[in-house]
Amino acid sequence: MYRIIRTTAHAALLADLADLREVRADFQQADADREQLLRAVDDLTQIQADAAEEQRVLDHGLLAVIRQVTAERDVARAERDAARSELEAAKAQVLLDAEDRVALRALLRTARQQGRADRVYVLYRYGTLHSLHRSLEAGERAAEAEGAPRGGWTAARPGAALPPAAEVEWRVQPVALSTP
Repeated sequence: MYRIIRTTAHAALLADLADLREVRADFQQADADREQLLRAVDDLTQIQADAAEEQRVLDHGLLAVIRQVTAERDVARAERDAARSELEAAKAQVLLDAEDRVALRALLRTARQQGRADRVYVLYRYGTLHSLHRSLEAGERAAEAEGAPRGGWTAARPGAALPPAAEVEWRVQPVALSTP
C-alpha cells in the first residue's frame, strides 16, 4: 500500500511537474508576447510622432502655398487695377486729342477768315492745346503771361525729333494753313 500511495503521489507530482512546465512555458510565451507588445507600442508611438510631424510639415506647406497664392492674387488685382487706370487714361487722352483737333480746326477756320497768313502758331501746354497766335512771338508772350519763364525758348532744329509733347511745359509750334 505504501507503494501504491507513493506511486500515486509520484504520478501526481509528475503531473504537477508537467503542469508546472506548461505554466512556465505559458509564462515565457506571455513574457515574449509582452515584450513584442511593448515593441509594438513603441513602434506605434514612433509612427504617431512621425505622422504628427508630417502633418505639421504639410500644414506649414499648405499655409505657405495659401500665402503665396494670396500674394499672387493681390499682385494680379493690382496689375488689373493699374491696367484699368491706364485704359481710362488712354480713353481720356483720346477724347482730349479729339477735342484738341476740333478746337484747332475751329481756330484755323477763324484764322483763315481773319487774314491771309500762310501759317499760325499753336501754343501747347504739356501737349494740350492752349491757344492760337499769328506769330511765334505772340505765342511766346501768351505763354509768358501764363507763367512760362522769359527766355529759354528754343526752336527745334529742322529734321530733329521733338521731345514728347506731354513732357514739355510750353511749346509753340507752327501749323501751315492750307486753302480750302
